[in-house]
Amino acid sequence: MKKILSLTIIALLALFLLLRTTTKGKQYTNQIEALISLPKENLINKDGKTIKSRIKPPKGYERNTIKNNSFQYYLRNYKLKKHGTEIINYDGSKYFAQDWHDAILEVPVPKNGLQQCADALMRIRSEYLWDQNRKDEIGFKFTSGHYCSWKQYAAGYRPKIKGDKVSFYKTARPDYSKTNFYKYLNLIYTYAGTASLHNELKKVKIKDIRIGDMLVKPGFPGHIEIIVDEVSNKKGEKLFLLAQGNTPAQSVCLLKNFEDTDISPWYNFSSNAPVYTPSYYFEKPVFVRFK
Repeated sequence: MKKILSLTIIALLALFLLLRTTTKGKQYTNQIEALISLPKENLINKDGKTIKSRIKPPKGYERNTIKNNSFQYYLRNYKLKKHGTEIINYDGSKYFAQDWHDAILEVPVPKNGLQQCADALMRIRSEYLWDQNRKDEIGFKFTSGHYCSWKQYAAGYRPKIKGDKVSFYKTARPDYSKTNFYKYLNLIYTYAGTASLHNELKKVKIKDIRIGDMLVKPGFPGHIEIIVDEVSNKKGEKLFLLAQGNTPAQSVCLLKNFEDTDISPWYNFSSNAPVYTPSYYFEKPVFVRFK
């Protein structure tokens, strides 16, 4: 019996080591290690109602001061659902992975299934501009490269799409309501995504990244995650929090860090170093910034 047990343990260890030789396998083994080990610090305040009040900085790190009306302030103070809330898909079903997140952002998920990973972040950015009465700045390029603004849509212009050709015609009455605003976003969700954001937005060097910048892998599908907070220590070293929407369309969540459970959910990014997050592997991290 002892011999069988010993052989089983050896076989499991061999399988574990074999898995770590592949990208996907490394993701799984990192998650296993995270689940069977405990972080040195408890960085989660279960009673916190915002990102700032829910997630504590690791020892030796502090949050920097940011302007009250900035996009960075908006994200840091974004409201969260009650601690322990599960990730729910657009159709009301539970997502299969409930151990990937430490918080759920208060971002409604439309039942039409359109609001996927890039879409959720474009919604957050657009709602920030709306709340700041900067509505004329709301606009995104389609994957085709054609720019579609809220100002244009609200005035009644609609795209006519034929292949990779897009033309805009005034076919509707002007409507500047919040209801029409979300119809506009549904249009953006349909024709924009990770590829268009990657092509449209400014690339940011890792040493210069800040709250609001996004880690992106363009594709069909690709993936994108957004920095929602940052802290630094006296040496100038920075740590960041990441949040994501996903495919299928689902709750926007703040991600754990299975690569370094001692500081999870905070992340440390290094130039040219791959980034592992619970749901995605960014082999060559590229960060972009909203205009």
